Amino acid sequence: MSTQPHRIIDVAGAAALPGLQQALAAAPALAVDVETNAMYAYRWRLCFVQIATEDEIIVVDTLAEGVAPQALAPAFSDPGKRKVFHDAQGDLRVLAREGLHVQGLFDTHRAATLLGVDRVGLGNLVESRFGVRLAKEHQTADFGQRPLPPELHAYVADDVRYLLPLAAELEREAKEKEIWEELELEFERIAWEAAQPEAPPRLKLPTTARTALGLAVAGVVDRLRHREASARDVPVGRVLANAAMGEIATRLPKNERELARIPGVKGSFVKVAGRELLAEIERLSLAGARGELPPPPAHEGRRDPERRDREERLKAFRNETAKARGVTPSVILPTPVLDRLASQPPADLDELAQVPWLGEKRQRLYGEALLALLEAP
Repeated sequence: MSTQPHRIIDVAGAAALPGLQQALAAAPALAVDVETNAMYAYRWRLCFVQIATEDEIIVVDTLAEGVAPQALAPAFSDPGKRKVFHDAQGDLRVLAREGLHVQGLFDTHRAATLLGVDRVGLGNLVESRFGVRLAKEHQTADFGQRPLPPELHAYVADDVRYLLPLAAELEREAKEKEIWEELELEFERIAWEAAQPEAPPRLKLPTTARTALGLAVAGVVDRLRHREASARDVPVGRVLANAAMGEIATRLPKNERELARIPGVKGSFVKVAGRELLAEIERLSLAGARGELPPPPAHEGRRDPERRDREERLKAFRNETAKARGVTPSVILPTPVLDRLASQPPADLDELAQVPWLGEKRQRLYGEALLALLEAP
């Protein structure tokens, strides 16, 4: 597949949408990347979708008036049209929030990983295979700014420029190594998982903060930092990071001086929320002393030893079989499949065939061996 220069097309208004849809419909495969302003806004937005065909790079400005991301839906949902991403999971989640679900996925990062490539970053792959060094200094830029500086426009175009020829090379190598079916199942799994509802975020706290009082205080801190981040329209981590929140819930400061001395607590947070937070800590401490706070969630306890034994046997089998086939262990059993087998061991081949993302080839090659491993005492 050609790596010759592409013609750059900007879609920055509703008038360009019919031409965009025609171009996408005509192309047999599309390379796709997205840019957001998530590092710069509390209510982050999808800013660009970059799409490469064999001879064009289309930069879709999704912040432009009249340019709705849903215009991409027919092409993105067509399972017969390949969509090539690199490290797709995050981008697919972004698109799913816009109501766009991708079918026909090819993930060059996952393909390179299963092929056992040592360095699987896009820049590494492009440089090693095409002799081109991609500029990566703009990865953390604010793509929500308008007008977009020329250097950022060039950057977003380069992120899709080499994906189609890269995918062609990786597909050829996967077929030569006889892991193509396993790779296709991984692409299907990644796309399916991205289309599922996102679980609500959980507060990540150190063990020292997971008391009844610590959890209650952490909840207050989280509410206050989100309130401030929303008011300033900045990412919540710029107001207060998770680590600082855990330290507050552990140390339970009694005054502003103690609060300000906690690593990661900025003076701006103390100024706008310090008094309210300290009052809440005092109130919750009194409630805790009276036994009025809900107890912390019960620990899950030790893992099921039978499940742990099954998992260890499966991992050993995976490593030994991978070595014999000369492939990476994930080709034999991807971790989600291994976890499912260890947690819900099938009783026979019919049940084994129902395990998601296992596939006919793995069942044929390893089915009897897997059942024997799962039945072992």
